[in-house]
Amino acid sequence: QVQLVESGGGLAQPGGSLTLSCAASGRMFDHNSMAWFRQAPGKEREFVVSIRWDGGSPAYSDSVKGRFAISRDNANDTVDLQMNSLKPEDTAVYYCALRSYYGNSYVPNGYNYWGQGTSVTVSS
Repeated sequence: QVQLVESGGGLAQPGGSLTLSCAASGRMFDHNSMAWFRQAPGKEREFVVSIRWDGGSPAYSDSVKGRFAISRDNANDTVDLQMNSLKPEDTAVYYCALRSYYGNSYVPNGYNYWGQGTSVTVSS
């Protein structure tokens, strides 16, 4: 089993920055992929960004490309999401997810482990 715990959410002003962190514990599978999704009130959970087990091939949704950056530290089993130039439409609960088998996915069903989420509010 894998446990994922997100941290770093909170309130930010438009144009501001936040860094989210995801700490993984338990069995870490080889060739896993990790991702961030978000879910705004009344909306479906949507893909934000993913990163391969070796840190390569990060894939970003068009809505965050150029503003967000994902990184992972396999030595410490953490994944960070640096969010810059935040907009009110970035307001959502952000979820860390892990796919324990090879390959990448941009949909929630492609990931089999999830954190509890951390709330991000962008407002002046």
